[in-house]
Amino acid sequence: MASALPAFTPVEESLYLTLAGRALDSRAPNPVLGDTASAEIVRQIGYDLADFPMPSSKSFDIALRTKMLDDVVRGVVARHPDAVVLDLGAGLDPRSSRIDAPHTTDWYAIDFTEVIKVRRETMPTRPNEHGIAADLTDPHWLDEVPGDRPAVIVADGLVAFLADADFSALLNRLTSHFPSGEVAFNTYPKFAVWAIKHFRGTRSIADLVRNSGFDDPRDPERWDPDLELVEEIFATRMPEVAQTPLLTRVLSRLASRSAAVSRKGTAVLRYRF
Repeated sequence: MASALPAFTPVEESLYLTLAGRALDSRAPNPVLGDTASAEIVRQIGYDLADFPMPSSKSFDIALRTKMLDDVVRGVVARHPDAVVLDLGAGLDPRSSRIDAPHTTDWYAIDFTEVIKVRRETMPTRPNEHGIAADLTDPHWLDEVPGDRPAVIVADGLVAFLADADFSALLNRLTSHFPSGEVAFNTYPKFAVWAIKHFRGTRSIADLVRNSGFDDPRDPERWDPDLELVEEIFATRMPEVAQTPLLTRVLSRLASRSAAVSRKGTAVLRYRF
């Protein structure tokens, strides 16, 4: 593929933040993910990592968040090798390669048409992996997905771009489609939404954020009664924090003592239905 960036829309371009974060992490002396596939995708599409608008330390947070979601998928697939995996707003994340699920698992990456096109051009095709080009607010894209098996549904960085009503409607469609499963996504508390709109490093997506954020992890249970909160996974309590500089490590360990404080940072919510 030529070294020219794809013709993405502003919303689609938001994938560069997480893609670059994973690629930069792969260059670290002690990477969290070691996702060299993301670094190769960066090279193929011609993205300059020098354009990453955040402090380089932010790549640690991005990679750790991705790992937290990977671990949820691995856990479900280990218990249900015939599961259906949905990666919502998959971007250019080679998550399926990192997970290396068995051939009995059906994997679906869902994103806009141009993103799915670039995925097909930059990633090797894996058994039982499918790309669905769709707007997630369209209720019909799930027609392409089998609904007779347990599912694990993940969304990395997606929630901020969905209006509150669209997000709750999506959750209800997903839990109605499958007999059982798990849903996991990174949180956007109200403070995080405010920070995105005011932090220099996220200026490129500030006007694209449509979700108002929520602080209570029980809120999704109210939007969809089929959901049950299983776990809040806080970055402050992850063992990888030991790799961070001393000041960050100390602050994280202090924050880890309080769920309320930890919720203001990187966290993943995991629900079952």
